[in-house]
Amino acid sequence: MQLTEVISPKLARDFIRVNVEINKDQPNYIRPLDKDIQDIFDPGKNKSFRFGEATRWILRNDEGKLVGRIAAFVNKKYRTRGDEVPVGGIGFFDCINDQAAADLLFDVAKHWLMQRGMGAMDGPINFGERDRWWGLIVEGFQSPPYGMNYNQPYYRNLFEQYGFRCFFNQYCYGLDPRREVSQKIIDRHAIIAKDPAFSARHIRKNQLEKYAADFTTIYNKAWAGHGGMKELKKEQVLTLFKKMKPVMDEKIVWFVYHNEDPIALFVNLPDLNQWFKYLDGKFDLWHKLKFLWIKLTKKNTRFTGLAFGVVPEYQGTGVDSYMINEAKLVVQPMKKYEEYEMLWIGDFNPKMINVAENFGDTFRNRHLITYRYLFDRTKEFKPHPIL
Repeated sequence: MQLTEVISPKLARDFIRVNVEINKDQPNYIRPLDKDIQDIFDPGKNKSFRFGEATRWILRNDEGKLVGRIAAFVNKKYRTRGDEVPVGGIGFFDCINDQAAADLLFDVAKHWLMQRGMGAMDGPINFGERDRWWGLIVEGFQSPPYGMNYNQPYYRNLFEQYGFRCFFNQYCYGLDPRREVSQKIIDRHAIIAKDPAFSARHIRKNQLEKYAADFTTIYNKAWAGHGGMKELKKEQVLTLFKKMKPVMDEKIVWFVYHNEDPIALFVNLPDLNQWFKYLDGKFDLWHKLKFLWIKLTKKNTRFTGLAFGVVPEYQGTGVDSYMINEAKLVVQPMKKYEEYEMLWIGDFNPKMINVAENFGDTFRNRHLITYRYLFDRTKEFKPHPIL
């Protein structure tokens, strides 16, 4: 077998091809947009390069066939409370069902990280934010939403046979948005709804700047400082909202206010994979035009949750139930969506898991794992601390 570091545009295209070749016959596989993967490894597009570096390898067998790939990265901003050694990352791992091939990929990433002073590696993770390409699916391989790694079931064994251990579990929750929410949510909604100081409204595309500011306020109060999450600036959120605008459905992005102060958010998008599956990874001018046509002619009956949160001082007050039911009162009459999936919540965040499990008639529909491998095999392994 031959390992090759990605140092040219052709090898970068081969890195994309590995993912396609290994998974193309899997019915649940949908090819990501090539540009979204390429941008991660472009210092001009990925701000993580300000704080670290990344590289990639592809693996060919003796006949020259592509049989694996892996990326490795260091980022001085990547740390978890309680870490005793610097930790690097691996991601975008694909491999045939062959432990020797997998070991070659893990070894080359490990040695590259060790040369840069790392004492452990987490994976599969992203060289960037946690909302994309994070974790290995171990249960629930059906139709992953866009931005979630797709992998085959045997990958778990490749990781664990090498010596990776579960750093934290990630759970996704699904529900049927056509069904009534629980009576508990209805009752708690009624209490908050009686108080005129509270209001809920969905986003308006012609007021993105206002909602970007509201999102920033809620996010920084509810998440910043937890589990390695850093504060956001309004400009960052506005840029994100502008990127989301062409696919945004106003009626599934919600905010709650108390005396007009933003206190909770519920951000969802139509599942882009339901449209992107027709594009074969391409997004040039022709495929952008094709995408617009697909959006007009292909129904998208699935939406996914990107963020759900309440600022600390209003947690436990029923605001979450109020927001859920307000959204339901608008979304259900649309008769548009038949499936809903909340993106993953780590088992280190039991409060949010409790919120998800009391969201309504929810069920765990997917389980992912973020693994960690300590380079010093005599060192005590510690899972992610509970928040």
